[in-house]
Amino acid sequence: MELLWTLFISFINVGLFSVGGGYAAIPLIQEQVVNNYKLLTMSEFTDLITIAEMTPGPISINSATFVGQRVYGTLGAVVCTIGCILPSFIICLTLAYFYYKYKNFAGVQTVLGALRPAVVALIASAGVSILVLALFNTDFNNIVLKDFRWLEFGLFICGFIILRKYKISAVKIILGTGVVGTVLQLIINAI
Repeated sequence: MELLWTLFISFINVGLFSVGGGYAAIPLIQEQVVNNYKLLTMSEFTDLITIAEMTPGPISINSATFVGQRVYGTLGAVVCTIGCILPSFIICLTLAYFYYKYKNFAGVQTVLGALRPAVVALIASAGVSILVLALFNTDFNNIVLKDFRWLEFGLFICGFIILRKYKISAVKIILGTGVVGTVLQLIINAI
């Protein structure tokens, strides 16, 4: 029961402080489930992000459900998901009320404008964390240059170029790089 309470409180924190959407929540989820409570390893966290990104729905809710299921089964999944949703639900109801009442007030627009750079920083932090994990198989604090993964770097560059130049769907790029990476890794291992 104590573990369920820990899961609930962890995802209440994620839901409460993840301003800016799902990608902004990634560093918060990592802090709660990997660093603070050691519920998942960094490798499992990477798998969590991959699965949460590939499945339909918001990444933070998918992540909460995945963590809960992994740590405590179906009840854990429900508890984590409710914990993640509850703060947003209450805050959105409250803010919607005040926004519609005071939307023409200049202070409201000033506050919203001030939050934008923080959201961009959180999203960039999440992106850098995932990139470092993919290229070095560790977190940012434990990078060893000899562990650089050239295959993953090549797939990242190719995927990025294809995405920007040809505007192909990100889902197709994820699936394509997954297939190409798997085939190349099998060839490398066979040599």
